[in-house]
Amino acid sequence: MKCLKSIAVFFLVLIPFLEITAQNLKPGFDKAEYKELIYIATRSTESPEKAKEIPLPEHSKLLYKSKPMGLDNLWELWLKDGNTAVICTRGTTEKPESWLANLYAAMSPAKGELKVSNTETFKYELSTNDHAAVHTGYLLSTAFLSKDMLPRIDSCYKAGIKNFIIMGHSQGGGISYLLTAYFYNLQSSGDLPADIRFKTYCSAAPKPGNLYFAYDYERKTQNGWAYNVVSAADWVPQTPFSVEMPEDLPIVSPIPLVEETIKQQTLFKRMFLNMVYGKLTNPSRKTVKTYQKLLGTEIAKKVKDDYLPEFVAPQFYNSNNYVRTGNTIVLYPNPNDAVYYEKFPNNSKDLMIHHSFPPYLYLLNQLE
Repeated sequence: MKCLKSIAVFFLVLIPFLEITAQNLKPGFDKAEYKELIYIATRSTESPEKAKEIPLPEHSKLLYKSKPMGLDNLWELWLKDGNTAVICTRGTTEKPESWLANLYAAMSPAKGELKVSNTETFKYELSTNDHAAVHTGYLLSTAFLSKDMLPRIDSCYKAGIKNFIIMGHSQGGGISYLLTAYFYNLQSSGDLPADIRFKTYCSAAPKPGNLYFAYDYERKTQNGWAYNVVSAADWVPQTPFSVEMPEDLPIVSPIPLVEETIKQQTLFKRMFLNMVYGKLTNPSRKTVKTYQKLLGTEIAKKVKDDYLPEFVAPQFYNSNNYVRTGNTIVLYPNPNDAVYYEKFPNNSKDLMIHHSFPPYLYLLNQLE
């Protein structure tokens, strides 16, 4: 309550200034804007050693920092340029529960309910497409974070702030996809004001969901309102592993025709064709089942037993067709850039050598 009162007082003081200086967010990738967001995200996500290499935010002030929640999730509210609220979600920490959020990679439907405790159920809609599915660990994180974010968004709006940037690096970027989709659908249902403008930068983010989720997300954020910034040398944006099954294709596809054609063959032809068809399709189906067991059922048990005893694991969506999502800005290390590879060598034992903020900032400065 004290924190909310402090934020309210801060905004009341700013209201006259905001009315004079307020300007709308602009669509499109803004190199300076993303650089400022790196400075912001570094404060909560980066290790102290690497954070020393990154300047402090130049145009932003910290208004609020949450307590850790859920699977060691945390977010910060910053005020940028006096008129834009920045919602910054922390990336993975060293705590095991934070890594469980990444590993809990079986897919859940993008619309439904998630029981996080005996007294709280998160009702969500991240896509209007019934075939859309998302990363379950990031969905669980979204349930905790969004509950704490919404009152602060309301306070900002009442203070005259209608511009919001959503930012997250690494795990924070993966969660930011889902937060963005959640807030857009709250606007569609009238639960958030329609004149709030969201702009999203998912930085070094893992893949958030399947192709149907990506289509819907990109439709809602197209024309320059959401970006996926990745380094070509970074392994994290290539996770989770993707497996496509025949069931992942749209209703109208060659698959029903192939299956119907096989049924119409004579017995021996049918047996042979079914054997060939099975060899082509069964391996992907078996792999998805394995992923659902290891990265779904087993991880859910760990989450429940060790961290969230009242959590009820959702029914999984039968897919593992993770795809790169959003308008992508590629930061590309030049193979002949001796300075880059001296600072960030491929033979380093640091698995995050190309994933942390220093290499991203270096490559951003090279971006034309």
